[in-house]
Amino acid sequence: MDSIIINGGVPLHGVIEVGGSKNDALAIIVAALLVPGETILHNVPHISDVVRLLDILRHLGARADFRDDGALLIDASRLTTSEAPQELVQQMRASFNLLGVLLSRFGTASVAMPGGCNIGARPVNFHIKGLEQLGATLQLDHGVYHGSVKRFTGTNLYLEFPSAGATQHLMSAACCARGVTVIENCAQEPEVVNFAHFLNSCGAQITGIGTSTIVVKGVDSLRPTEFNVLPDRLQAGTYILGAAITGGDVIVRNAVAEHSRPLLSKLAETGVEITTMSNGIRVRRTSRIHSTDIRTLPHPGFPTDLQQPFAAMLCLADGVSILTETVYESRFRYTTELQRMGADIRVEGSTAVITGVPQLTGAPVACTDLRGGAAVVVAGLAAHGETVVTELEHLDRGYEDLVRNLKNLGANIRRSNTDAVGRPIVV
Repeated sequence: MDSIIINGGVPLHGVIEVGGSKNDALAIIVAALLVPGETILHNVPHISDVVRLLDILRHLGARADFRDDGALLIDASRLTTSEAPQELVQQMRASFNLLGVLLSRFGTASVAMPGGCNIGARPVNFHIKGLEQLGATLQLDHGVYHGSVKRFTGTNLYLEFPSAGATQHLMSAACCARGVTVIENCAQEPEVVNFAHFLNSCGAQITGIGTSTIVVKGVDSLRPTEFNVLPDRLQAGTYILGAAITGGDVIVRNAVAEHSRPLLSKLAETGVEITTMSNGIRVRRTSRIHSTDIRTLPHPGFPTDLQQPFAAMLCLADGVSILTETVYESRFRYTTELQRMGADIRVEGSTAVITGVPQLTGAPVACTDLRGGAAVVVAGLAAHGETVVTELEHLDRGYEDLVRNLKNLGANIRRSNTDAVGRPIVV
């Protein structure tokens, strides 16, 4: 099995360029199936989730290939089936949004319950309720949703929770609906905003973008477009936290400060120096990390996806920090791995109490999920001695060239094969 081996204690220095957003790219790729023509997407990351999703598109009859210039071309002119391959859909949550898209294109669809990271219950009831209110008839049979609709009909929808996935799903379903759809209590993440702009570039008529109420006026069809995927604010946050925990000085190019305000605000409370630039963010730390309290919330609150790597940094803070998770109830599984490295963390329900220690030590650790994997890598960058990180399939879902990028910043890090207990194999 693959592992990442880190000899920590080296401050990160230099310049890193953040890649395209996983969450933005996946949502847009799915919605590209609404367009009976060629969609060209720039800044799409080469990660395992994208690879799996493109395999799904090809199964459905779409052409999906990266061009020589790096752009992704999707041609959904001749879709041949509305039955998504169950074994692939079950590996990633974003693929569930195929249900509304395929119903819009075909009038029928079969899509399995989604998979993804094990971070707690992520029900699809908001998705299903919204699609039914738009006119779809849905039935769950042996883990697969089968649906039919003559044509979606605009209506008023209210989301009980501002779910980014549900907001994007219902927006895409409403694009070609008959009449007007109003979606209240929408998610407002940057990826949701950019997704709406993508749909509008295809000829959709969406207003209220970036607010809690989105209005979609249905159109007869969408047209081909060329569009840019956002820089990944979560990837940027991971590199920023890596620089902070090691006492480094790093410029993260293409990082959009406006998208990372909650993170940057909390970092400032810990004593980390943040400088926003026209083309990125500079992070620098020269003093001891101060403790702070964090409560995760939907955007514009502190992002749940940065809770884990931020917790890794707080393990070395001066004092006690309290971290409250309000979005996913099982998002503290990674803390056991940090405890192996000497972290003092006590979890009580939805709260983690972190008492800073003078030093972390390297240890064999595993990625419990995508962002939990980021947490142990961030911790390993600062730990004394060798850290061996396994179960990298989680990290590969969301980080492109992570090891190479960290190495370019000066980290003593490499990726290699290991035996069953995590020991490096010498070839």
